[in-house]
Amino acid sequence: MNKPSIPKGTRDFSPSEMAKRNYIFDTIKSVFSLYGFKQIETPAMETLQTLMGKYGAEGDKLLFKVLNSGDYLNKISSEDLLSGNSLHLAARLCEKGLRYDLTVPFARYVVMHRDNLQMPFKRYQIQPVWRADRPQKGRYREFYQCDADIVGSDSLLNEVELVQIIDTVFQKFGIRVQIKINNRKILAGIAEYINERDKIVDITVAIDKLDKIGIDNVNAELAEAGLSADAIDKLQPIIAMQGGNEEKLSGMKDILADSPIGQKGIEELRYIFSVLESVPLKNDVEFDLTLARGLNYYTGAIFEVKAMDVQIGSITGGGRYDNLTGIFGMPGLSGVGISFGADRIFDVLNTLNLYPDDAMNGTQVLFINFGEKETAYCLPIMAKVRASGISAEIYPDAVKMKKQMSYANNNNIGYVVLAGENEINEGKITLKNMATGEQHLVTADEMIHKIKGE
Repeated sequence: MNKPSIPKGTRDFSPSEMAKRNYIFDTIKSVFSLYGFKQIETPAMETLQTLMGKYGAEGDKLLFKVLNSGDYLNKISSEDLLSGNSLHLAARLCEKGLRYDLTVPFARYVVMHRDNLQMPFKRYQIQPVWRADRPQKGRYREFYQCDADIVGSDSLLNEVELVQIIDTVFQKFGIRVQIKINNRKILAGIAEYINERDKIVDITVAIDKLDKIGIDNVNAELAEAGLSADAIDKLQPIIAMQGGNEEKLSGMKDILADSPIGQKGIEELRYIFSVLESVPLKNDVEFDLTLARGLNYYTGAIFEVKAMDVQIGSITGGGRYDNLTGIFGMPGLSGVGISFGADRIFDVLNTLNLYPDDAMNGTQVLFINFGEKETAYCLPIMAKVRASGISAEIYPDAVKMKKQMSYANNNNIGYVVLAGENEINEGKITLKNMATGEQHLVTADEMIHKIKGE
């Protein structure tokens, strides 16, 4: 008989892993709600018409397509089948696909529901997405995204708020981070300044790798992309620029003196930094000229978050975009958003062992099963315990005490309740603390107060 298995690039999550994941999602949700964001959900499946052509040719290849229901070969001729043209066949056999990200479904949602949405619209969404990618360490075919976006407002206060949200979330997790900010307009200004306006994507893709491959390899990549030696020389002092945020902004203001778009980007960042100075932040916010992110998508401020104490890629990213809904025929709607990388945050919290005990707790009290009479005595007490908000369970079978105690230990249950003949006669129970081994004869109310630490 074949052993059961799951598709490559997918995972099962154990109860302890789910407790950790729920802690991550609940923490992020609570902060989104604090800032007035409202939750939406969209279907796992979207029409291929919605999904295709939004992620570029490479992205289209990574879409999981869903076969039509029923007799899906009914309208396919034998010539079509024999042609071996898989792309053409897929278009005929599949009308739906699994969502690749949360952004395109959100754009579709805004266009479909625009008459009922109050602008600006602040939404958050925490759902799985699917990509037919080659699985490798840290890259899965099914994973969660945690997105928050504000659409229908050009105000830079939205960018300020997103930085505060990032800071608050990582404060709550106890993770020290560096929040990096740049602006797409400044990068466009740099491309103008070095007279390589058409090469903006090549320039930014290369300098985005500076941390990973070093300046010499970046320069080699720029030369390979067709940049002149003069342009590469002019770029060096910009990439190497040191100092605080204000120093870098002033330096770039001088360098991009003849670039209106570059000046606009500097103005925007200067405003964001000046407003952030008036709000208390626990983490550093740094103007990083080498930060690029998927550039053809963003049009203003861009964000990226790095963990300070763990070697791992970006754990949050985002930015301003000017035309989210244009792909669905509703141009001119600006938005700004961020996405938390739940799987990477999970790895960071594991590495630094930062999960609070109460996030990991399951059952707090196990009632030992001595038989029918004792169980009948325990059930109303257990109902009272649960009504007070304490999680409790009774061992379902009247087996040896050792087996029941092992169950409590293996499930990290903090307390065990024993109620035999003596306890029943006194109308009490014996409460055992599994960590210290202490036992006390108490009433149900006293037990509740003890467990709650009152």
